[in-house]
Amino acid sequence: MSTTVQKPLLWSPGDWNALFGFGTNILVNLLVLTGLLRFVLQMPDDIVFGRILPAAGLMMAMSTIYYAWLAYRLALQTGRSDVCALPSGISVPHMFVVVFVIMLPISARTNDPIKGWEAGLTWVFVQSFILMAGAFLAPWVRKVTPRAALLGTLAGVSITFISMRPALEMFMTPVIGIVCFAIVLAAWFGALRYPRGIPAGLVAIAFGMLIAWGAAALGLGFGGRSLDKLLGGLTNIGFSVPIPAIDHVFGGFEFIGIILVTAIPFGIYDLVEAMDNVESAEAAGDHFPTTRVLTADGVVSLVGSLMGNPFVNAVYIGHPGWKSMGGRIGYSAATGVAVLAVTWLGIISLLLDLIPVVAIAPILLYIGMLIGAQAFQETPKSHAPAVVLGLVPHLAAWAKTLIDGALGAAGTNAATVGMDKLGQVGVLYPGLEVLGEGSILSGLILAAIAAFIIDKEWLKASYFAGAGAALTFFGFMHGPAVGFAVTPGVAVAYALVAGFLYACSRQAEIEALLRAKLDRKAAPAE
Repeated sequence: MSTTVQKPLLWSPGDWNALFGFGTNILVNLLVLTGLLRFVLQMPDDIVFGRILPAAGLMMAMSTIYYAWLAYRLALQTGRSDVCALPSGISVPHMFVVVFVIMLPISARTNDPIKGWEAGLTWVFVQSFILMAGAFLAPWVRKVTPRAALLGTLAGVSITFISMRPALEMFMTPVIGIVCFAIVLAAWFGALRYPRGIPAGLVAIAFGMLIAWGAAALGLGFGGRSLDKLLGGLTNIGFSVPIPAIDHVFGGFEFIGIILVTAIPFGIYDLVEAMDNVESAEAAGDHFPTTRVLTADGVVSLVGSLMGNPFVNAVYIGHPGWKSMGGRIGYSAATGVAVLAVTWLGIISLLLDLIPVVAIAPILLYIGMLIGAQAFQETPKSHAPAVVLGLVPHLAAWAKTLIDGALGAAGTNAATVGMDKLGQVGVLYPGLEVLGEGSILSGLILAAIAAFIIDKEWLKASYFAGAGAALTFFGFMHGPAVGFAVTPGVAVAYALVAGFLYACSRQAEIEALLRAKLDRKAAPAE
C-alpha cells in the first residue's frame, strides 16, 4: 500500500493580502532609497535607474524566491498548509547608515558621487562575508539567549524606527493616513472582508490615491501629488538589466579604513537582527534553520554588490503579520517577480510621483504593532519587564536621531550648542548617545540579563553581563565605532555587574549547602 504525499499549494487566497501588504512595504523602501540616491547623494539618474536599482531588484528577487522555496520545503516536510515564507529585502537601518555614514561623506570629500557609490559597494562586499561567517555561530547564540531578549530588542526596532515615522506621516495628512490605517486595521485585526476579496492594502492605496489626486485637482494643497512631476517621472522608464560592477567594488577599497569602522559592528547587528526575526517566525509556528537564512542573506548581498547594489539584504521584521493575513508561500516569490519588473523597467520613478507615501505608511505601523505585541505574547508573562528593558536603548537611539536631525537642519550640532544647555532643557544628550549606540545589541544584552535575573539564573545573567562588558569595551555597543576601550566606564560597569551576579550565584549555592547541613543536624538519630 503506498501513500501519496500531497504537495503544498504554491498560492493561497491569503497570499493576495500578503502580496499587497509586503509588496507595498518593499515599494516604500524602494521609493525612500531612490529619493536618497537622487536627492541626498545627487547620484546621476543613469546610475540610479540603470545600475543600482536593477542590481537591487535582482538581489531582492533572489532572496524572496529562495525564502519561498525554503517555506515550500518546510511545508512538504511537515505536511502543514499554514507555513509562511520569511519576508526579506533591503535592510532599512543599513540603507540610512550606508548613505549617511559611508556614501555621503565620501561623495562630499571627493566631490564625486561615483566614489561614494563605490565605497557603498565595498561596504556591502565586506558585510556579506561577515554574514556568511557568522551564520555558523548564530544557532548557538539563539539557543543560549532568552526569547524575551531576542523579541524584546526586535520590538524596540519595530516601535521606533519602523512604526514612528509612518505614524507621524499619518497624522500630518490625517484625511488619507488615518482613514487608510482604519482600512487595514479592520481587515487585518478585525477580519473584515472587502467586496470581491480585494486585499486591504490595495483598498488603502486606492483610497489614498483617490483623495490625493482629488485634492490636487481641486487645488486643496494636501497629498503632495502633481501632474507635472508625474509626467517628469515618465522620462526614466526604460529597460535596464544589472551588469557586473566588480571594478567599482574594488575601486572602493581605497576607503577600506572608513568602511571597516561600521561594517564590522553592523555585520554583528545583521546577525542579531536575523536571529531575532527567525525567532519571531518560530514563535509564529514556522521553524527555519538560522544558518541557512544568514548564509542566504550573505550570498545574495554579495551578488548584489558585485552587480552594483550598495545595500545589504536582510530577513525582515513582520513574518507573523504576513502569516496572520493569510500569506503562505506564493506571496514571497510573487513579490520578487514584481520587484524585478519595477526596478528593471524604471517604474519606480513613476510610482514615486503617483502614489502618496502616506497611503502606504499605515501598513508599516501595523507591522510595528504586531511585532511589538508579539514580544509580550510569545514570552513568559514574568519576562515582561525584560522586554520593556530591551526597548529602552532603541528609544534612546531614536531620540538621538531626531535631535541630531533637528540640530543639523538648524546648521548646528549638539557639541556646538553645549551639553549643559541641552541638559538644562531636559535633553541628556550624552546619555542618549551612550545608551543608544549599538541599540540592537545592548537591548538584547540588557533584556537577557533581566530575564535570567527574573528566573534567578544568576550564573547565566553573569555570563551575559560579561559579554556586555566585552562588547562595550571594543565598541560594538554603547560606542560610536569599533575600537579599543571605546567607552571604558560602561565596560567596567558591566564587568562589575557580572561579578556581582556571579557572587549571587555562589551565594545561592552556599545557602543550599548550609541548609542541607542544618537539616542533617536537625534530623533525629536512628
